[in-house]
Amino acid sequence: MPQPSILTIDIGTGTQDVYLLRAGLSPENGFKLVMPSATMAIRRLIQQATRRGDAILLEGVTMGGGPCAWAAEDHVRAGGLLYATPAAARTFNDDLDQVQREMGVRLVSEDEAGRLRDVTRIPLRDVDPDALRAAFAAFGVELQPSAVGLAVFDHGAAPAGASDRQFRFDYLAERIRRENRLSAFAYPAAEVPPSLTRLQAAAQSAASFDAPLVVMDTAPAAILGALLDSRIEPGARRMVANIGNFHALAFRLGPGGIEGVFEHHTGLLDRPRLEAFLRGFAAGDLTHQAVFDDMGHGALILDPTPLPLDAGGSPVTVTGPRRAMLSGSDLRPIFAAPFGDMMLAGCFGLLQAMADHLAEFATLLRDSLLGQPSDRAPWDVES
Repeated sequence: MPQPSILTIDIGTGTQDVYLLRAGLSPENGFKLVMPSATMAIRRLIQQATRRGDAILLEGVTMGGGPCAWAAEDHVRAGGLLYATPAAARTFNDDLDQVQREMGVRLVSEDEAGRLRDVTRIPLRDVDPDALRAAFAAFGVELQPSAVGLAVFDHGAAPAGASDRQFRFDYLAERIRRENRLSAFAYPAAEVPPSLTRLQAAAQSAASFDAPLVVMDTAPAAILGALLDSRIEPGARRMVANIGNFHALAFRLGPGGIEGVFEHHTGLLDRPRLEAFLRGFAAGDLTHQAVFDDMGHGALILDPTPLPLDAGGSPVTVTGPRRAMLSGSDLRPIFAAPFGDMMLAGCFGLLQAMADHLAEFATLLRDSLLGQPSDRAPWDVES
């Protein structure tokens, strides 16, 4: 009988990182892909249509913006027609009036979209199960996961007139105060809060896997995964930062759980500014207003007890695709590479969180990640 397998997909701005955990084997023997993110792939399709002079219809569900949104703006500026259904248009902004007014997108209903002719149709979704099945099938692997974990960044659907940055940070703070653990940022698919529209859409896109599904915010997933680096002492006080392509987020952690969180926009930071924020965060005197006024999301410190940074052995750990921002830093960070692979930190963190949310797989996941590494060879395990 085939062994269970757990599929995780960590979807960022630049890449989507895919990992398939196979029961009975060490994590190092899982299958992995690091491929362009959905927003990068959609960007390319829009740019190709722009060069051809095509009208475009965006349909599907809400997904990550950034590169695909910039390509959409360029298309309209070049004189191209751009139609979008409401769900697809929320990829750019939850305020659909703003999408029409400021981007020049023409909103159409699902029925109207079905009647449009002479348009290039581009479906929006963060997860493409058929593409993943085809990628694995090319190497003789039938992708039928026993459970699936997805991570995406979700600002949340802020009410009209509210700050997206403040809304996002209020959500982070509320989750920590309600349930002080990183896996609180993960949800079984049926339990995703209504305001987390991108998480909901990602779960919808992955439904055809027909397996138990957990969705999670990307940054806490990366932090959880980074903590699996063998150089990190379990339970010790520590600051862990995920330096992503768009967002930089750090948690302070201790024996009692989460001591605080800080989040900013990576593109607005250089190494000195990031170091200054992290030092203030460690000292316990970084304020929410200081970060928010600097166009970041904010800061929350639950335990103001300073985290010493200059004692022997650095308590700072860094992960993320732009972690090189802290290369050579006086903070002397540990650059986490759980199971030998920094790019899969989010996938390993997803597996950790799934153990807290899927009781039927908890033992398998915890044994695989925290137990003794298997010494079995891949060909000794039926797949």
